[in-house]
Amino acid sequence: MGDVLVQKLKGEGFEVSLARDGAEGLKDIREIKPDLILLDIVLPTMNGYEILEAKQADKEISTIPVIVISNSGQPVEISRVLSLGVKDYLVKAQFDPQEVVSKVKSQLIKGNEAAGSKTSGELPRGAAALAGKKVMWVEDDKFLSDIIARKLSSTGCTLFHAPDGEAALKLIAEQMPDIIMLDVLLPGMDGFEVLHRIKADPKTSKVPVIMLSNLNQKVDIDKSKELGAAQFLVKATMSLDEIIENIRLILK
Repeated sequence: MGDVLVQKLKGEGFEVSLARDGAEGLKDIREIKPDLILLDIVLPTMNGYEILEAKQADKEISTIPVIVISNSGQPVEISRVLSLGVKDYLVKAQFDPQEVVSKVKSQLIKGNEAAGSKTSGELPRGAAALAGKKVMWVEDDKFLSDIIARKLSSTGCTLFHAPDGEAALKLIAEQMPDIIMLDVLLPGMDGFEVLHRIKADPKTSKVPVIMLSNLNQKVDIDKSKELGAAQFLVKATMSLDEIIENIRLILK
């Protein structure tokens, strides 16, 4: 798996370093200070939990984002690594190199957006067009949702956030947003089912919906169009400014 990921990531233009031993990996992290870490849990000499604990205690590397790739998808393990600051989690049994690449790109984009939000005083493109509009974002990633909220707060729009499909449908009925940003992968009811219900209800059928995904799969794009989505955007390939510009154009 390590060799496959190295080849895939290098093919996408990334500089990649591979360690097959936990203690060696922690040493490399401290020396290289990478932009992102892909971490297994079961490793020789030092396991993934120990690496995460050591990383948290070291100020020089504590903020480096981590994606865990593990054999287990058990909630107790996922909960433990998330409590140690992990940004995302992949199960080896469902391993797809392209999905790893997409998640790597997504996390690096999030990091750039987070850094930009602290340093840039510029308004996002399309900010004026969003003033007074109700924008709803349906996304279960709290880290990403927080960045979105900070970014959109400067546009003068009213932002509503829902972490899952059930909460989204309830909030849509209450607030009647001007536009909805809807993630495909959600806990429980997925984005396609939420989109279907939005378009099937005469009260909400005219509200434009932009579907969001980490993967650029034609079957998902086609399904979104068939269900009435105004647009399909791949999160891993777009900055928040570009997404906001798409919101502006659709509202216009």
